[in-house]
Amino acid sequence: MAKFTTEDKIQITLRYVEGNESIEKIAGEVKVSPPILSGWVRLYEQHGIEAFIKSYTNYSVEFKLNVLNYMNETGTSSYDTAAIFNISSPGMIRNWRKAFETGGVDALQLMKKGPSSMKKVSKLNKEQQPPVEGSIEALRAENERLRMENAYFKKVERFSSRTGKITNKIKAQVIFELKHEFDVVELVKVADIPRSTYYYWEKRLNCEDKYAKVKEAIEAIYHEHKGRYGYRRITKQLERMNIHHDPKTINRLMKAMGLKCEVRMKKFRSYRGTVGKIAPNLLNRNFHADNMNEKWVTDVTEFHLFGEKRYLSPVLDLCNGEIIAYKVMNRPVYALVGDMIEEAVKRIQPDDEIVLHSDQGWHYQMSKYQNKLKAHGIRQSMSRKGNCLDNAVMENFFGLLKSELLYLQEFESMEHFERELEEYIYYYNHKRIKAKLKDLSPVEYRTQVLKAA
Repeated sequence: MAKFTTEDKIQITLRYVEGNESIEKIAGEVKVSPPILSGWVRLYEQHGIEAFIKSYTNYSVEFKLNVLNYMNETGTSSYDTAAIFNISSPGMIRNWRKAFETGGVDALQLMKKGPSSMKKVSKLNKEQQPPVEGSIEALRAENERLRMENAYFKKVERFSSRTGKITNKIKAQVIFELKHEFDVVELVKVADIPRSTYYYWEKRLNCEDKYAKVKEAIEAIYHEHKGRYGYRRITKQLERMNIHHDPKTINRLMKAMGLKCEVRMKKFRSYRGTVGKIAPNLLNRNFHADNMNEKWVTDVTEFHLFGEKRYLSPVLDLCNGEIIAYKVMNRPVYALVGDMIEEAVKRIQPDDEIVLHSDQGWHYQMSKYQNKLKAHGIRQSMSRKGNCLDNAVMENFFGLLKSELLYLQEFESMEHFERELEEYIYYYNHKRIKAKLKDLSPVEYRTQVLKAA
């Protein structure tokens, strides 16, 4: 940390007191630890500008004991105590406490300002035997040790909750934050890492993070897409922003930030056996389509929330993966697919020859459904019985929908869910990029196809 003159301290403190900036923001800009800046603010609030004027006072033993007694009786931190007693450095108070616990009143008498006196106290501390078990000094030392361990493990838990594991870097980060309150040597013992390891990471923690701007962009993209993007899509989205990094680098940064894409879930099955006519499997797992309105796929999935159910029936165009029509109802009746088809056929152009593929669900076996397809020149195709892979693209969409919406967000009501479902389908069509569409969204790809035609 840089050294600050009295004038510097006053200006920095007044910037916080008279302005609207946070301590963290100011501390980051002037490169001072936030706890230290907070201590300066406390000093100013208690004693004004005079608190920063060095008096070079040699504090008496009685004064030191009064300060330590005040801390013990009130539980006040070293920073607050320094502000109350107009002591320039909270670290000085911690040194008094440590000297008193190990050497008693005699150690306080030897302590004078300047490096030579500190060496004497250090030598004295080394010669002193540990406090007698059961004594006041031993109880104080044990209390301080427990307080330090409690503070350390609380911070470790907070740091590691996002990454899922405790690394030496995390331990060093915690020690770095607590070193202004506790002795580094003792903290290193609690962390169970070599002191050299801590100082190795301390140098890097003080260095500017070269990936800081990249991390900001990653986090913005991740939250914009509500956690639905993994590192590959985020890498491609960054390239749109003219930020180029290897996908492995983005993956590593996301892991360090605790960001990951959600897993997929299973879909609802609605097969009830043969209740009508079964159509042949015309699609035969050939999911490639060169033109719009060439191959469509459909299916029904179920959502169960707040003791209610909703059924979604969409139609997906295999050319660009776009949801061209869908219907949501609270019961899986025929109108669920009938109304969906009425909406989908509005996309048909005079020369279109369409194959519409589904599973063998009872809706698709009904004669009025099949007659409606024939009326619009649509050829019907069905998966083989019990073979979900024959309609894999639709299965994939439902998996994405549930993992990126249903299992990722919390909803206040079924009506709230329905609004979010409508918003997600719009997002899926207009914003969610796909690798096989040359990193474009379905609508962007369709627009390019139509322009090329």
